[in-house]
Amino acid sequence: MTETIRTATTHDAGKLADLAAVTFPLACPPGSSAADIQAHLEKTLSEANFTDYLADANITVLVLDDDGQLLGYTMLIAKPSTDPDVASVLSALPSTELSKCYVHPDHHGKGAASQLIKASLANAADKGAAGVWLGVNSENAKAIRFYEKSGFQRVGTKSFKLGNTVEHDYVMEHRL
Repeated sequence: MTETIRTATTHDAGKLADLAAVTFPLACPPGSSAADIQAHLEKTLSEANFTDYLADANITVLVLDDDGQLLGYTMLIAKPSTDPDVASVLSALPSTELSKCYVHPDHHGKGAASQLIKASLANAADKGAAGVWLGVNSENAKAIRFYEKSGFQRVGTKSFKLGNTVEHDYVMEHRL
């Protein structure tokens, strides 16, 4: 087993979409409908979407690669938030969004997410960010605890559209 964290390439788009289909539903609130989850996967986490993300100079996708099998990924977006609820609570500017942080459930509890977070924070710092922010569903207690252990603090709230449902997220920030 040779696990490495590396920057994703367009060749990873299909594997990222497959991994997202497994991991994204785990982060959704318990009452989320299958239709809303599927709509989100199709709208934002398809292979075509990942191809576009990987071509965007402001987006970095880091993957935890185990000899070609992707165990987890993060997505960093290095541009100012256009959400007024987010922009009004961030204090470490310029700030990079940690848009996604997912690990295959077979690798939960094995340190994979911690490795990805450390690499993501280092990547953002190397690119000049003063802070990193994320949105996490307010009902996802496990993720909230993980982000707090990783140095993030709750600074506000925002809405998140999941299919036809509006969810409520905490905005968390980590100063670099």
